[in-house]
Amino acid sequence: MITQIIAEEFRQRGIEDVRFQEPLSRHTTWKVGGPADLFICPHNRKELEVTMKLIHRHQLPWRVIGRGSNLLVRDGGIRGVVIKLSEGFDYLKMDGTLVTAGGGYSTILLASKTAKQGLSGLEFAGGIPGNVGGAVYMNAGAHGSEISRVLVSAEVISESGEWARLKNEELKFSYRTSILQKELRGIVTEATFQLERKNKDEIVSVLSKWKDRRRQTQPLQYPCAGSVFRNPPGDYAGRLIQEAGLKGYRIGDAEISTIHANFIINRGQAKAEDVLALIQHAIQTVKEKFEVTLVPEVEVVGEE
Repeated sequence: MITQIIAEEFRQRGIEDVRFQEPLSRHTTWKVGGPADLFICPHNRKELEVTMKLIHRHQLPWRVIGRGSNLLVRDGGIRGVVIKLSEGFDYLKMDGTLVTAGGGYSTILLASKTAKQGLSGLEFAGGIPGNVGGAVYMNAGAHGSEISRVLVSAEVISESGEWARLKNEELKFSYRTSILQKELRGIVTEATFQLERKNKDEIVSVLSKWKDRRRQTQPLQYPCAGSVFRNPPGDYAGRLIQEAGLKGYRIGDAEISTIHANFIINRGQAKAEDVLALIQHAIQTVKEKFEVTLVPEVEVVGEE
């Protein structure tokens, strides 16, 4: 457990936004999750570097969160330090067809801004409710495309506080994974993309079409985390869950959406344990009916 003394050391080293026992339900799109021992929002590169070096010196467990999508924090919260990039990492630069965004920049906003400039390649990201750093970290994708197809390089700070710029191939991308998840733990602070100039109206039209489709087919009026399960080869997780008769199935205030079966919604007072129980029930039921094992796409972290 991190003490107030350690928390105060971060403040004394110039880290402005340091919070003790911060509820993570305030920072996840599911609106569930217990507290972080220490919650830090670095405002710039210097604060982030100092943060990582102090974490390394004290050998503290740590993790980074973006906008809290695709993340399920258990009700016991997270021991150690949780880092969330602040406004100093929320920027966008365009140089012809080369686009650079800070790790804290909205993925949806990135898709929208580049489309309006007639730049194609990020249309698929128009419905991914996270930030650029998280999208690179997990090789986020939709509509048959993914971040790795357009990424040139990413700036990363390691857990020891060292900076590096990694090229696309060095990130060892595969389906919803990258080297940053296990082999090389770090935080993506900036990403550069190579896009292609096309007709602006056509690009914006594609984004609008997918936006309308999401409104019609996804339960966006409730707290959720996007698709819960990866699509198995040659099939769709939502179809399997629906065919298993689980639409509308509910545990506590967590419910498998009646609109899209690969979404679990929080109807108001759900706990992480309700969502986890629902995930396990879906896995078990689909396995029994179709002999297919669903694999969660959401990351489950924290303690019971």
